[in-house]
Amino acid sequence: MDNFEIKPILESLFFISDSPIRLETLAEILPEFNKEAILEGIRQIQAEYGDPSRGIELTEIAGGYQFRTKPSWAGWVNRLKKAKAVKLSQAALETLAIVAYRQPVIRPAIEEIRGVDSGSVVHTLLGKGLIKMMGRKDLPGRPIVYGTTKPFLELFGLNTISDLPTLKEIQPPPALEELSPKEIFKDEILKTEAEGITPHQDLPLDKGEE
Repeated sequence: MDNFEIKPILESLFFISDSPIRLETLAEILPEFNKEAILEGIRQIQAEYGDPSRGIELTEIAGGYQFRTKPSWAGWVNRLKKAKAVKLSQAALETLAIVAYRQPVIRPAIEEIRGVDSGSVVHTLLGKGLIKMMGRKDLPGRPIVYGTTKPFLELFGLNTISDLPTLKEIQPPPALEELSPKEIFKDEILKTEAEGITPHQDLPLDKGEE
């Protein structure tokens, strides 16, 4: 099969998929093409949809590639998606920011930072699929440790957890009603970093549970 056919094939796959598609997955379902040909097709699509006249773009996110609305047009899309919006309370945003920056983190550590019981909030975030149980600490009682999930990366437009914004990258936010979920989350990150929280500083997991 000629390489010139890869672009429309990839475009069709990205269009129909409701979640990011990993390069490895594309290689498996398209054995007629090598990875370099697939990557070249991806680059061509990204260049084409990078045109300002396009409302969507091909984004590398959550370890894969997905068509997503360009931020400048998100407000219009939100009119259609209001009923499907993910709504998080202030407490949930605070807890999610702590988990994101401290993972793997145990619940007592979350509660020490927040100063209140966080059991119900952790349960809510688990139910929404934004955090997950990653294993247990080698501590008395073997407490459960928590980390973020692929849906978390997708929701906040991140490719990997290392793409979380740093304090220096966070600008003063606009009015609350103008904030996107990612911008709201950045505001919570600002609070947690101001308290001296940095990524991945919790105690190590038991062997084999990372």
